[in-house]
Amino acid sequence: MSEASRLTIPLLPLRGMVVFPTVVMHLDVGRKASVEALEMAMMEQRQILLVSQKESAIQEPKKEDLNSIGTVSYVKQMLKLPNGTVRVLVEGTSRARVLSYKQELPYMSVEAETLPDLPLLDEPKRIALVRTLMSQFKKYVGLSKKLSTETYSSLMDIDDLSRLTDVISSHLPLKSTIKQQLLETIEVEVRAQDLIELISNEQEVLRLEQKIDRRVKKSIEQTQKEYYLREQMKAIQKELGSRDGKSGEIADLQEKIEQSGMPDRVLKVAMKELDRYERIPQTSAESSVIRNYLDWLISLPWTEETEDDLDINRATSILNEDHYGLEKVKERVLEHLAVQQLTNSLRGPILCLVGPPGVGKTSLAKSIARAINRRFIRISLGGVRDEAEIRGHRRTYVGAMPGRIIQGMKKAGTINPVILLDEIDKMTNDFRGDPSAAMLEVLDPEQNHQFSDHFIEESYDLSNVMFIATANNLQTIPAPLLDRMEIISIAGYTEVEKLHIAKEHLIPKQIAAHGLTKGQLQIRDEAITQLIRRYSREAGVRQLERQVASVCRKATKLYVSEEKKRIIVTKKQLENLLGKPIYRYGMMETEDQVGAATGLAYTAAGGDTLSIEVSIVPGKGKLALTGKLGDVMKESAQAALSYVRSRTTELSIDPDFYQTHDIHIHVPEGATPKDGPSAGITIATALVSSLTNRPVRREVGMTGEITLRGRVLPIGGLKEKALSAHRAGLSTIILPKDNEKDLVDIPDSVRKSLDFIPVSHLDQVLEHALKEV
Repeated sequence: MSEASRLTIPLLPLRGMVVFPTVVMHLDVGRKASVEALEMAMMEQRQILLVSQKESAIQEPKKEDLNSIGTVSYVKQMLKLPNGTVRVLVEGTSRARVLSYKQELPYMSVEAETLPDLPLLDEPKRIALVRTLMSQFKKYVGLSKKLSTETYSSLMDIDDLSRLTDVISSHLPLKSTIKQQLLETIEVEVRAQDLIELISNEQEVLRLEQKIDRRVKKSIEQTQKEYYLREQMKAIQKELGSRDGKSGEIADLQEKIEQSGMPDRVLKVAMKELDRYERIPQTSAESSVIRNYLDWLISLPWTEETEDDLDINRATSILNEDHYGLEKVKERVLEHLAVQQLTNSLRGPILCLVGPPGVGKTSLAKSIARAINRRFIRISLGGVRDEAEIRGHRRTYVGAMPGRIIQGMKKAGTINPVILLDEIDKMTNDFRGDPSAAMLEVLDPEQNHQFSDHFIEESYDLSNVMFIATANNLQTIPAPLLDRMEIISIAGYTEVEKLHIAKEHLIPKQIAAHGLTKGQLQIRDEAITQLIRRYSREAGVRQLERQVASVCRKATKLYVSEEKKRIIVTKKQLENLLGKPIYRYGMMETEDQVGAATGLAYTAAGGDTLSIEVSIVPGKGKLALTGKLGDVMKESAQAALSYVRSRTTELSIDPDFYQTHDIHIHVPEGATPKDGPSAGITIATALVSSLTNRPVRREVGMTGEITLRGRVLPIGGLKEKALSAHRAGLSTIILPKDNEKDLVDIPDSVRKSLDFIPVSHLDQVLEHALKEV
């Protein structure tokens, strides 16, 4: 801190302004005494004392009209203007107090004492005040129209609190009396706190000003808009002469109809309806019906289409960028593009993506639309039970409107969008009709070029639309509707695929959604694998994404609370964030057991393992089946029992066991309905194990339908069942010989980790599944 010093110096009175130390300003000087004071300063050391007047209206101020504290400034530049005034560039150097006046004519000269700042002794407080000042000033600059962001940027390198307060004070539009008070405040801490309060008040004033400006502007715009519309209406009516308002409306509608590009047959109908609309009184109820019908005809796309981007390499890049795996689906889309590129006349295909929830069916449809540069429209069919939802209502009904297909076309605005028919397996029917039957015309390439909507009545061409349907379960889709679609199965993801999806898609998406960056949160591969194995069990990745989001939320909380600035999630830390694991990795039994076999099941949510238990107790030959089994599964149990009875000699079983013992077959998780024939060999194996007291190998899973003669028949869903066996930690799968061809669909990583044993008879099953005693 510089010490106080005395100096004799010319004085320049200022009107309505205050110059602060370290601040450079332009001044226009016109008063004779002031010009002479400047000239004297230039002749000596270029120093001059700038003091503001108490009343700016006084033309020739005396010493009592001036404040006692001003700013010693250095005159950097002086320029005489043609009009007699002088423009100077000054730079404030220090505060000073006038001690005495040496002379008042022809200019004022004073003896002054410089006033050094009283700085803070507490360094943390100084830093806090600097940060607070900069923060408040940044907010003020954001609200102010007069200050630019460059003004704020120029202050960022100033670390000296005293200089910072002076520079900010010079930028604020404060009254000269308030600025004088800041100039006279020697204590830097007090000055900074006063300035913070002033900036806060100015922010509030600016907010109120903006609010008032918006109200005034909105009011003026509304008034101008109404005036403009009234003037337009007057001009139209003047041009129409004797024609009334409806005549003008008719002319407008006719022009829109002619410009819509409708086919001739539809154009004739539209012009006929327009003629009726013109003749019907506007107060008639039918008038609004016709007008609504015409609006729909005009708004539908008849010729407008987007140009397909048939670049195979670009499409491949987009599909791979958005989704990992799903090679079969991607290949089918690329085949469609390749054929269309050569023929340029391929009708839109109708694909049906079938798979468990969360495998990416809907998002894949979006990627397909983006890959071929088409508009994307999603139509949800879940719970639709009214045929009119698809075909529309007759125009004679109150509140009639087109069906969802025509509504989707209007929304798309082109004749060749990609329309996603989401959850097509969840349509139902009741007394109002069968919507799935109405979908037959939509999805039949031989019929949909003349799709008929009850509201539009005239046929509409849907042949250029690319329809993509999604479903969880094919069993609930009627056979005729299923026949019109190309089924593409998405079974689910392997653990390796889920790891890639999490790293490339889910984690970056959730990190960004929670306001974090990759540098602030990192999830190690071991932690992702633990999330997949112990915190989610599904065919898709929806639950996995929820768990990733949960990790991000907890990491965000740690970051905001300043507990950690960089969070690295390892396998060990995962349990601290999410709690104890939800699932046990590897669901197979911990030891070989008698009367318990592991089957493989196919559900709407993907594959799953199924434990089947058999208990033999002395009794009178009763057969009990529990576990909420369906009729087909009960029949499989009966067939298995009959086969075992026919083979008692070969299996070394008491031939009269079914008369002297009660047999109880149970499938755990009794609250879940179970059905299907593929558990036949599993039931038979558990039954033989219980009767012969031979344990079943715990690492073996099996699937296959059994006949009375012991033959093993093929089943469906082998890929899903193999994935579930892999998740459960099994090492061997017994499958029907006829399903051997389906092994090519199973991912290599799963196929290599499992031993597949194809069988054609139950004897082979027992040979591999039962242990020797």
